[in-house]
Amino acid sequence: MINNNFSLIPESYLFSEISKRVAAFSARDPSRNVIRLGIGDVTLPLPLTVVSAMKKACDEMADAKTFRGYGPEQGYGFLREAITRYYTNFSVELNPNEIFISDGAKSDLGNMLDIFAPGSITLIPNPVYPTYFDTNTMSGNRILFADGNESNGFLPSPPSSVTEKPDLIYICSPNNPTGSAYTRETLSKWIDFAISYGSVIIFDAAYESFITEPGIPHSIFELPRARECAIEVCSLSKTAGFTGTRCGYTVIPDSLVRNNIKLSKLWLRRQTTKFNGVPYIIQRGAEAVFTPEGLSESRRNIEYYHENARIIISALSDFESSSHSGIKLFGGVNAPYIFMKCPNGLKSWEFFDLLLEKSALVGTPGAGFGSNGEGYFRLTAFGSRENVIEAAERIRNLSL
Repeated sequence: MINNNFSLIPESYLFSEISKRVAAFSARDPSRNVIRLGIGDVTLPLPLTVVSAMKKACDEMADAKTFRGYGPEQGYGFLREAITRYYTNFSVELNPNEIFISDGAKSDLGNMLDIFAPGSITLIPNPVYPTYFDTNTMSGNRILFADGNESNGFLPSPPSSVTEKPDLIYICSPNNPTGSAYTRETLSKWIDFAISYGSVIIFDAAYESFITEPGIPHSIFELPRARECAIEVCSLSKTAGFTGTRCGYTVIPDSLVRNNIKLSKLWLRRQTTKFNGVPYIIQRGAEAVFTPEGLSESRRNIEYYHENARIIISALSDFESSSHSGIKLFGGVNAPYIFMKCPNGLKSWEFFDLLLEKSALVGTPGAGFGSNGEGYFRLTAFGSRENVIEAAERIRNLSL
């Protein structure tokens, strides 16, 4: 027998379809330079402080006196302690034992379901990162949707009444794909809701380092009572360019208890059974991220992407002013993503084709992030400055 829940997952056609259409376009007109503003991968290299730490760790692995074999599945103490110090910047006090090191947020977001009962009821925003939907479907969970739309800035509030209480609630802030971010006030409503129904919030904070505005929590644990209901998942992929290096972490407070069992205890048991830990060399590099030098270098890279976002937003605003096309923009301030309403009422894939054919630009159709993403389009700030400037000019010159 196989897990038939896999048959319930829609084919993952989004990026394969993008690649197919781009390849066909390039075959028709190989002379045109296609600029990609769709994929959410970083382009700047790792901070030098991180690379130096990894090189030193490599040398340690070449010496019998400092060689490391299997490490603790939950992560080395030096990295967990470095993360606790980082959280004090947000006035959040953590115990290192509440932190679990992993190979990235995506893994933890899916694997976390192992500690909850199959058939759980899960509340997921729409639109949002597809991993939430896919992994819950694989686990046989029943999915409810929180309605994100223009009127609420793609930041849905808790339902005023429920016929079924959700066991799990996924929140991504700052959000992928929309770039919108909850304030302390709006996020606290979700905490109150979760506590009232006994739900557990899985809070995806992968883009916290991109926050620029005051009043936007970097961690859900900045808010009162969050330790009673929330798990936080974070990543170094966007914070420090670890998309190809793979390191993230999850925070499960000791005070988060269900059925008289600490969820941190269950997660530790899961990890020690199914996971052998992140390599020592990678963890030394991750530790360096949280040094003053590492944070400074990472912030310079993030500011580079923020400037890219400003260039793209400026071009889209000029395009809107000149064409009166009725586009609306979200994100780009506290996240590396700009989520735009397609001009002239075009559907997501229609605008994709128009942008590719007329401007040789590639973005991501919003329909790939859920039904509420139809009619919207995601552009990312992860690109070289040269390409972003050229893309901005092509956007300004786009004719509908």
